[in-house]
Amino acid sequence: MKGIVFNILEEVVEKNHGAEAWDTLLEAANVNGAYTSLGSYPDAEMQALVVAASKHLGITPAELLHSFGRDAMPILKQRYPELFSTHPNSRSFILSVNSIIHPEVRKLYPGAICPYFHMKENNDGTLDMTYSSERHLIDLAQGFVFGAADVFGDRVEVERFPPGSGKENMLRVKWL
Repeated sequence: MKGIVFNILEEVVEKNHGAEAWDTLLEAANVNGAYTSLGSYPDAEMQALVVAASKHLGITPAELLHSFGRDAMPILKQRYPELFSTHPNSRSFILSVNSIIHPEVRKLYPGAICPYFHMKENNDGTLDMTYSSERHLIDLAQGFVFGAADVFGDRVEVERFPPGSGKENMLRVKWL
C-alpha cells in the first residue's frame, strides 16, 4: 500500500483524536510509522493499524474503514484539487474513478494498486458499483462514496448486500 494512504490516515487520526493517538496506534499495531508518501508498505501494516484503531475506539474494522474513507475525501480534495475541479457533483466524480481518478493516482504514485469498480447505472437513477480488489476494502470504498458526496454537497444513501447474497462486493448508491 502506498505511503500516502498511511499519511492521510495519520492526518485523520490526529485531527479527530490528537497527535498522541497516532503514536498509541503505531505502538499497538507494532509498526514503526515512518511512511513517505511515495513509499510502498506491506498491506499487513495497514491491517494492523485498522485492528489496533478499531480496538482502541471500540468500533468494528468496517466502521473504522468507513469513517476513514469519509474523513479522507476532504483531505484528498485539498491535496489534489485538479482531480475534483472538473466534476460538478459526486456522481460525476465517482463515475470517473476507473477512467480518470485511478490512472492519475498511478501517475502520481507509480506502483499503486487501485481497486476496479464495475459501474452500472440503473433506470431508477441508482448506481451499482461492484468492487474488485485483493485488499477487500469495500468498507473504505463506501466511506469514500460518502466523503465524495460530502465534498460536493450531495446527499446519498448506500445500500450494502449481505454475505452470501452474490452481491456482497456491490454498493448501490442513490442520490437524494
